[in-house]
Amino acid sequence: MDDHLISPADSRGSPERDQQAAGVGILLQIMMLVLSFVLGHVLRRHKFYYLPEASASLLIGLVVGGLANISNTETSIRQWFNFHDEFFFLFLLPPIIFQSGFVLSPKPFFSNFGAIVTFSILGTFIASIVTGVLVYLGGVTLLMYRLPFVECMMFGALISSTDPVTVLAIFQELGTDVNLYALVFGESVLNDAVAISLYRSMSVVNGHASSGQSIFMFIFRFLETFVGSLSSGVGVGFISALLFKYAGLDIDNLQNLECCLFVLFPYFSYMLAEGLGLSGIVSILFTGIVMKHYTYSNLSEKSQQFVSAFFHLISSLAETFIFIYMGLDIVMEQHSWSHVGFIFFSIIFIGLARAANVFSCGYLVNLARPLHRKIPMKHQKALWYRLRGAMAFALALQSLHDLPEGHGQTIFTATTAIVVLTVLLIGGSTGTMLEALDVVGDSHDVDGFDRNNGYMVTSQDEEEPSGNRLKMRLKEFQRSTPSFTALDRNYLTPFFTSQSADDEDDDLRPSSGSEGYPNNRK
Repeated sequence: MDDHLISPADSRGSPERDQQAAGVGILLQIMMLVLSFVLGHVLRRHKFYYLPEASASLLIGLVVGGLANISNTETSIRQWFNFHDEFFFLFLLPPIIFQSGFVLSPKPFFSNFGAIVTFSILGTFIASIVTGVLVYLGGVTLLMYRLPFVECMMFGALISSTDPVTVLAIFQELGTDVNLYALVFGESVLNDAVAISLYRSMSVVNGHASSGQSIFMFIFRFLETFVGSLSSGVGVGFISALLFKYAGLDIDNLQNLECCLFVLFPYFSYMLAEGLGLSGIVSILFTGIVMKHYTYSNLSEKSQQFVSAFFHLISSLAETFIFIYMGLDIVMEQHSWSHVGFIFFSIIFIGLARAANVFSCGYLVNLARPLHRKIPMKHQKALWYRLRGAMAFALALQSLHDLPEGHGQTIFTATTAIVVLTVLLIGGSTGTMLEALDVVGDSHDVDGFDRNNGYMVTSQDEEEPSGNRLKMRLKEFQRSTPSFTALDRNYLTPFFTSQSADDEDDDLRPSSGSEGYPNNRK
């Protein structure tokens, strides 16, 4: 029996040995997935919020990775445990991002669209810049390991990416205000896309650091990546809507073809953007939003049920596998723990940068909102309390290839420590935080939304003083946003779907137990 054990000495042996190693590695991953799902179910059933599903999956990966590190089989199965950023970005991340856009409920999301865009785009930009500048100043003042300025900005961009999975699961379990849920969900979805665009733009600038036009190159590259990716994603979504509207596939004997085509379009959008040198994440996100709003209504009823269940299934598998995968790689990768000060001060700087993001953007949003629609301080504090997850880890892993060896290793080690600490500590204390802020059990009722801007208009809008010029202009911009709703109802929906405006109103009205908002995440 011992002759069949896999050891480092014969890890490069015959194809039979390699196949055996592959089988062992894949078997262990399947076992960890099963254990993670069962453990997550037990934790949810007993309402034990101190160890969320993502934290449990991460711990399982850490334990198994530690055991593999000290066992004789570690070398031969390491290739199946390593976190490959290509595998993450090409196979694991796309279904998660598409599902995030696909399950967005239109009314809460678009009624808070201005705030979500402000937090996710302007806020992420602020957080990235503040983090990068503080890390650079910390290096200059010898508080921490010194990195070049552009590399500090790259670190600021990747560490500004927040993870929504754990927090949103707890939000949904405990029951929070529908607007807070929409803000957290929408900001999380767009935040990842913006963080990736910022990181890649900074990476391009880092390759041309000697040029005096770096700042212009960064702005141009960011706008090119984000706007181009958004356009390609929306375009693919619109094309899919027209195809399913006029192809006549919504009949019983073509259901298989209908579902196959629908599943292929998101990946087509992702690979199209990647092939054009854009961001596939941004593209597939907006493809998901457009396909849910337009294409989905052109499917037959059975196909709608199938694609909804299918994308929820694969996104759940991918999310769980990512945290297991991440835990394995954290233990098995080489780290540089010689710069503990870099990790310690980075955590402090990240908290300060997140505060600058949330509270400055919250102030701007509240300037444009009437009194009864302002974001309360307790909701802003809940927005601040966020963890870092797989996206930051994957970008840090990518930085090992983008930066010199010592610098990339330092950023990767710091990011690893921050991810583990925030997933375990912040993820485990989110429920306590929500209770302390007194936002648990707030109403999920969306009847207060109207078809113009998402809320019932009251006399407070007219009675509130106009304030300064900036405030007046923000209010004028806020009042102009409902025009998109009118454009959608009167032109886009009739053109891209076969349903009427009245049908759309019915579809936007969530029902209990359906995919309606906010019961659309695990």
